[in-house]
Amino acid sequence: MNLEALILLLYVLVLGSYLGFELIAKVPPTLHTPLMSGSNAISGITIVGAILASNELGYTHVSKWLGMLAIILATINVVGGYAVTDRMLKMFKKK
Repeated sequence: MNLEALILLLYVLVLGSYLGFELIAKVPPTLHTPLMSGSNAISGITIVGAILASNELGYTHVSKWLGMLAIILATINVVGGYAVTDRMLKMFKKK
């Protein structure tokens, strides 16, 4: 990987982190939990990236293991997000 690509990837990481922090900081506390539990499905993007990182196209063993770890953690995040959302929605159903 050349230096220009590394700088571009670091720029995207820093910009995404900053924008994510600013967006979450502006959400009122009453909407924070429902918004975050529903948005955990965005981890599906992480799953796709991890699958690409752990494929057989000449990547190192380290990237394959990190990709597998990312797949596992993102899957836990997606399932947990849906579980929290389902539990919250059950609170609003009539008994």
